[in-house]
Amino acid sequence: MAVYLHEEDLPAGVLAPGPVAVDTETMGLITRRDRLCVVQISDGGGDEHLVRFAPGSDYAAPNLKAVLADPARLKLYHFARFDLAAMEHYMGVMAEPVFCTKIASKLVRTYTDRHGLKDLVRELLGKEVSKQQQSSDWGAPELSDAQKDYAASDVRHLHAMHTILVERLAREGRTEIAQACFDFLPARARLDLAGWPDHDIFSHEAA
Repeated sequence: MAVYLHEEDLPAGVLAPGPVAVDTETMGLITRRDRLCVVQISDGGGDEHLVRFAPGSDYAAPNLKAVLADPARLKLYHFARFDLAAMEHYMGVMAEPVFCTKIASKLVRTYTDRHGLKDLVRELLGKEVSKQQQSSDWGAPELSDAQKDYAASDVRHLHAMHTILVERLAREGRTEIAQACFDFLPARARLDLAGWPDHDIFSHEAA
């Protein structure tokens, strides 16, 4: 298992066919203000690839975009809504089709309100992940080893959790509603970017 750092694009041919786990690191939580700094991606084979973008980047990244835009590749996320919006805004690509482990968790782990990645990895896989670097400076000229390992850990376990959550969704009869949620996520991300991040447009109440 290794973590590879690349500048501005993913090298061609480094990913095996099939689903890929995807995550992003940004300068903050306001997508239009806080630039996209890193995209993490893994094919589940044991290696994680980090693609870092410099300030002023044009986010061309043709190899990475080809993977993200491939309709035959399922993309696995934890809280896909944020990552989809960041990549749509900065890279101009909607990285679908989608499976979101956070949504799946909320649909099947109704016995808890703890749906963070750390909690999910602990329960489903019996492993620990550190969130210590979550709020660090992802736009720094050099990423520390701790930052690189943190970024990699965000995609390291998604394939294994996907397998378990698919089984639980089927067991509880919630596969169809989960898929409907996943299919809506690109539209939800675009609503965020268009200025409706918090308002529920399906609500009866006016705003």
